[in-house]
Amino acid sequence: MNTPVAASTAVTQILADFVVRSGADDIPAAVYAEATRSFLNWIGCAVGGSIHPAIDRAWAAAKPFAGAEQASVLGRKFRTDLLNATLLNGISSHVFDFDDTHLRTIIHPAGPIASGLLAMAETRPMTGREFLHAFILGVEVECRIGNSVYPDHYDRGWHITGTAGVFGAAAAAGKILGLDTLQMQCALGIAATQSSGLREMFGTMCKPLHPGKAAQNGTFAAYLAKESFTSSERGIEAPRGFAHVASTKFDPAEITDNLGRTWEISINTYKPFACGIVIHPAIDACVQLRNAHGLRAADIASIDLKVHPLVLELTGKTAPRTGLEGKFSVYHSCAAAIVHGRCGEHEYSDECVADPVIIGLRQKVRASADRSIHEHQVAAKLTTRDGRVFDLFIEHAIGSLGRPLSDAELDAKVRDLCEPVIGSAGVDRLIAESRAINSAMSLEAIIKAGLPA
Repeated sequence: MNTPVAASTAVTQILADFVVRSGADDIPAAVYAEATRSFLNWIGCAVGGSIHPAIDRAWAAAKPFAGAEQASVLGRKFRTDLLNATLLNGISSHVFDFDDTHLRTIIHPAGPIASGLLAMAETRPMTGREFLHAFILGVEVECRIGNSVYPDHYDRGWHITGTAGVFGAAAAAGKILGLDTLQMQCALGIAATQSSGLREMFGTMCKPLHPGKAAQNGTFAAYLAKESFTSSERGIEAPRGFAHVASTKFDPAEITDNLGRTWEISINTYKPFACGIVIHPAIDACVQLRNAHGLRAADIASIDLKVHPLVLELTGKTAPRTGLEGKFSVYHSCAAAIVHGRCGEHEYSDECVADPVIIGLRQKVRASADRSIHEHQVAAKLTTRDGRVFDLFIEHAIGSLGRPLSDAELDAKVRDLCEPVIGSAGVDRLIAESRAINSAMSLEAIIKAGLPA
């Protein structure tokens, strides 16, 4: 049930005032450290994803209407206006479905926020610490709003990265623009009326469009508010505001409790596999079993999985036709994990999805829903053709809070994504500059490192 409106009267104002009043030194060093990891993961995904055909098609559509060459498009040799650069970098950062994940809500926090801030950094010079401060605040706003409506909002069919991400983008951009509290309330209201993204689009180019549009719309919302463009001052909690229209559940305490004392970015996670997060336990199990027992596709008689119902709801495609659809197939993912021992972006190419060996093996994968299994767990049983049976229960998949990626593993992920775009020396510079962002006097060197020579 929705919380009575009277109990949530000042949510937008409280959130806006928090962002406006936050000082860079109010945030603990450990939070800045995790924000740096989040940024590195994001820029690696954005540079790597820049080669995807979705970027070519989006730019072909936008180019006739593009404005002055204000900002860079990561991984590309052209520049465009701030809002279109924001859109394209947001799309590329999510197109591989390899970006960060706030596990409590399945929001991918960085894309909607970093995409706009990086473009702004080329038109309004800022230090790396100013960037990270605004980035952290944007993630806080985005994820707290997500917490307040999850899971009902998501269950209704909304893609929460797009719908909540637009608020984070507005807050982060508004912080850089120096909005006052009333302007920030309006920025959040303008963001609310542009909140969008449907889960029906998963497996198509529209899914990465969602964080791209969230970044573009939220950034523009802040610029509108800076010019005193008006909005409801209660865009989140009003009876016909975001929370009550887009969800059957709204808990304003998720937004206001411990605000400024706990930080959502501290529980951010980074994917080792380039697909929907709910498949990761199954992939982890298959990779472990493959490696432990030296198994190959020809050895497998069956793979039986007990999974949370959400796994089949989100990733139940038994016969994916494209790489993007393969990211939403637990069957393809497990087959690829056995054949290749990993599930990076190559394993979600159109060619891999069409591989006869993969197709044959995925037909041997069976998944059943079991509500006793957590979203981040799996019970796997692999049976070989010669009658051997191997069981494995994954409590915490690699990349989860229980088994987070190390700095070395995160660097290796970024290297694998970016080398085809900017070369080995370019990745060295990108990682070094990104890891030093908190002490950088500007974002110029980072942006330059993310571009092809």
